[in-house]
Amino acid sequence: MRPDLKIIADLVNPGARVLDLGCGEGELLAHLRANKGVNGYGLDVDASNITTCLAKGVNVIEHDLDAGLQQFADDAFDMVVMTETLQSVHHPEELLKEMLRIGRECIVTFPNFGHWRCRLHLGLRGRMPIVNHLPYAWYDTPNIRLCTFDDFERLCHARRYRIIQRFVTGPDYHPRHLAGSLPNLFGTIAFYRLGRST
Repeated sequence: MRPDLKIIADLVNPGARVLDLGCGEGELLAHLRANKGVNGYGLDVDASNITTCLAKGVNVIEHDLDAGLQQFADDAFDMVVMTETLQSVHHPEELLKEMLRIGRECIVTFPNFGHWRCRLHLGLRGRMPIVNHLPYAWYDTPNIRLCTFDDFERLCHARRYRIIQRFVTGPDYHPRHLAGSLPNLFGTIAFYRLGRST
C-alpha cells in the first residue's frame, strides 16, 4: 500500500462510511474494506481507474469533482477523503464546504508550494519550480490551485473549519524534524483532518 494511503487509513475508524474523492484505482477503499470493515464509495473521472476499481470490488461512481457533490445528502458519510486532488479542482473552497456538509469529518492532503526548494527555484531562476513534489512544467501541470500550508490554514480559520489533526511529511511521506517545527518552509506534503465548526 502506498505510504500516504497508509497514513490516511490509520485515521479512519473501523466500520466508518467513507467517500474517497478522486479514488484512483481504489487502493485505499479496498484496504479499508478488508482491514476495517469500511463501507466505502469512490468517485473518479478516469475510465481505466473505474475499471480497476470494479475489478477489485470497490464501489465507484464516474464523476467530475468540478461538478460538485450535490447528489449526496447531508451527513451521508462519516469521513470524506481527498488525496492530493485539492490543487487540481477549479473551486476548492466550495468543494471543502461540500465535503464537510456530506461528511462529519474530512481528510485532505496536498503538496506545499511554500517549500524552500520552490521558493529558491522561483527566486533564483525566475521560473515556476519543478521539484519532486511538484514535478510538472507550468504548461502541462494538473495543478491549477497551488497553495501553501499557511494559505490552507487561513482558509480553514476564515471558514471556521476545525483542524483536528495535521501531519506534515517529506516527499517520502515520513515525518521530518524540520517539517514538524517549520512546516510551511520545510514540509512537502500535509495531511489535514478537518471537522465542522462547533
